[in-house]
Amino acid sequence: MAANNFIVTPWEVEGKVDYNKLIEKFGTHKITQEIKDKIKKLTGELHVMLRRDIFFSHRDLDLVLSDYENGKGFFTYTGRGPSGPMHIGHILPFYFTKWIQEKFDVNVYIEITDDEKFWVKKKLSYKDAQKWSYENILDIIAVGFNPDKTFIFQDTEYISNIYPMAVKVARKINFSLAKAVFGFTDQSNIGIIFFPALQIIPTFFERKRCLIPSAIDQDPYWRIQRDIAESFGYYKTAAIHSKFLPALTGPTQKMSASKPETAIYLNDDEKIVRKKIFRYAFSGGQPTIEMHRKLGGNPDIDVSFIWLKYFFEPDDKKLKEIEEKYRAGELLTGELKQILIEKINNFLKEHKRRRKKAIDLIDKFKYDGSLASEMWSKKIS
Repeated sequence: MAANNFIVTPWEVEGKVDYNKLIEKFGTHKITQEIKDKIKKLTGELHVMLRRDIFFSHRDLDLVLSDYENGKGFFTYTGRGPSGPMHIGHILPFYFTKWIQEKFDVNVYIEITDDEKFWVKKKLSYKDAQKWSYENILDIIAVGFNPDKTFIFQDTEYISNIYPMAVKVARKINFSLAKAVFGFTDQSNIGIIFFPALQIIPTFFERKRCLIPSAIDQDPYWRIQRDIAESFGYYKTAAIHSKFLPALTGPTQKMSASKPETAIYLNDDEKIVRKKIFRYAFSGGQPTIEMHRKLGGNPDIDVSFIWLKYFFEPDDKKLKEIEEKYRAGELLTGELKQILIEKINNFLKEHKRRRKKAIDLIDKFKYDGSLASEMWSKKIS
């Protein structure tokens, strides 16, 4: 989708995004206060990313909640393309998904698309795709998912279980539709052209409604599923969409794995975090201290503040105090960056601690846990 001053597609995000226009163009629905009130009633609280409208759009979230209230339940599905180390922008949706699992006591299926990344990334060897699958899975396990209700699977490893259904799905998707949705060209290899059929299958893992948490740029991937799901006797998948965590280098830019200065990686140490934020984090402050004290800063465009609002300062009162002091010029840009540095380093320290323990848990998530064992015992057909 392209507008006058921004572009949002599954492959490209540029410019200052107007999320209201995006809802209109994508044909999704805004998460209303009524829906948030229902979630709070069912869970006892709202996740910070719901309270602050970071997750702002949905498809059939109201039906998911109704299913839950009526005892039908639901499940969630998300994934990761293993082409390199994970950064903050990659991992935060998993923390939100874990919250859903905890609050609604649901199963979570996580697809590791090593096949897709090998087909798409020309410089990525098959061996490296396998290496990054393992490394990324450790980061995902470190989020804290329930091993008995979470199944993490690699496509190249689990393919025999999903291929029977993928064959049936593939026959319903013609190339013109796939080309329109995914942007395939005559130069696209035939592996990636077939991949959409594989990506749909996890939405059929249970005879319940599937809820997919993702950034809104990924929404087009699920429109095909919603077109064909009922013909197989399954529900149309539901989705809950987030806004974009901006790159360090600017509020209108997206993090890029090929540009280390745009992101904080999960394996960055404290010194690197400090260096990146002080050097690259886009500021909403004034050019001089004197001007900043007089005119104040603009937190709306300050990346450090945006990151705090997005996830890293969950206390609403503290966030409001930071915002007011920054606007009034009482809080300097360097001081605001220092707040974020401490939050990020504390987050990464705890994540790395849990990641070390994840090494001993990986088989339980992939093979030996309750849900993993169940999935390996059946074919999806």
